[in-house]
Amino acid sequence: MLELLIILVCASILVSGILAIALPNLLAAMVSGGLASLFAAVSFLLLAAPDVAMAEAAIGSGLATFIFLYAIRKTGSGKEGP
Repeated sequence: MLELLIILVCASILVSGILAIALPNLLAAMVSGGLASLFAAVSFLLLAAPDVAMAEAAIGSGLATFIFLYAIRKTGSGKEGP
């Protein structure tokens, strides 16, 4: 049962990563990338590595996503020109 759950979470990581590449909207793509990082944290937790899961959730899913979203907002959501 645990193996099936791990496979499901890993498939979710792949789907979120593909969506992050395929989505034309930068904001939606960054949220999808953060979701992939959150699924990675869940997979680390299922694999009995809670310290790595906590670091991934805090830095990968939380802080990095926040910094990228802030940068997208400051640059005008990826639009060209002034």
